[in-house]
Amino acid sequence: MKLPTLLATLAVVAAALGALVIVLIVAGLAPLPALKALGAGAFGDGHRIGVTLLRATPLLLTGLAVALAFRAGLWNIGAEGQLLVGALAAAWAGTSPALTALPGGALAVAALAVLAGAFWGFIPGTLRGLLDVPEVIATIVLNFVAVELLSYAVQGPLREAAGRYPQTDALAAGLELSPLGVVPAGLILGLAAAGFLHLGLHRSRLGLALRAAGLNPRAAEVAGMRPRLQAIWVLALSGGLAGLAGAAEVQGSMHRLYESYEPGYGYTAIAVALLARLEPLAVVPAALFFGALAAGAERMQTAAAVPAAVSVVVQAVVVLGSVLAGRREKREAT
Repeated sequence: MKLPTLLATLAVVAAALGALVIVLIVAGLAPLPALKALGAGAFGDGHRIGVTLLRATPLLLTGLAVALAFRAGLWNIGAEGQLLVGALAAAWAGTSPALTALPGGALAVAALAVLAGAFWGFIPGTLRGLLDVPEVIATIVLNFVAVELLSYAVQGPLREAAGRYPQTDALAAGLELSPLGVVPAGLILGLAAAGFLHLGLHRSRLGLALRAAGLNPRAAEVAGMRPRLQAIWVLALSGGLAGLAGAAEVQGSMHRLYESYEPGYGYTAIAVALLARLEPLAVVPAALFFGALAAGAERMQTAAAVPAAVSVVVQAVVVLGSVLAGRREKREAT
């Protein structure tokens, strides 16, 4: 990330935190104790750092998914649904005792979640590439379909054997993604994915074609590129990353799936990607920032009596500030 862009990003973060302070003051709350509780909740000790990293993991993976699609000029608003079907696939495969006998069974479960998310992204990609259906509409609709599909599965074929609650059985032993100390395994996979995407975008022909289509699809088509067909594999890959986020949630923290599971990570990922200026490596600190915000908001609510929902103000300002900063950079570039 270039220095002017980095400074603009830091200015957006500062403006977002400033907006949080203003909201606290208007609400009649003392900002200093609230901010102290926010910091303690995010980084107060090893346990809280672990919680921050856990919250950041799905944001990193879904943020990469959104950044990849947006970079190609494709408005994937469906990372939430892709995450949900990935989580559903992980819960289905993870409760199968047959996989425990396989070497690398946990990775096989994660791979199935990736395939499920990729399929959920392949659908709007195909509709866009072959039938010119706007991916914004298709991905949003598929979010709702994913929610209902999860609800049906958890109440029906995947319901726990005891039948008492609308949830799946716990994952079979050995099919979890074990953390490395306080670092979730999904975060390690996300860091690897960020590096891979960075190299792919900036050091390969496919990456050049992807970025060209994102900047000007008509010019890319005239140059012999095929942005319509590109939409299919880009949205499939984007969905696969979001599906991996679902696996990281089920295998790394929850170890089962619940009917009410609608985390909203796929929507927050839009703010993460915009804050990172759609750069894969920059998605890492952006995800950590939002992960710290989510973890700190929990402590802020209990220790300072500040509703955790005020953190949404930060997300809104980040989105608005990132869009305005991006428009200014484009004007200066032209």
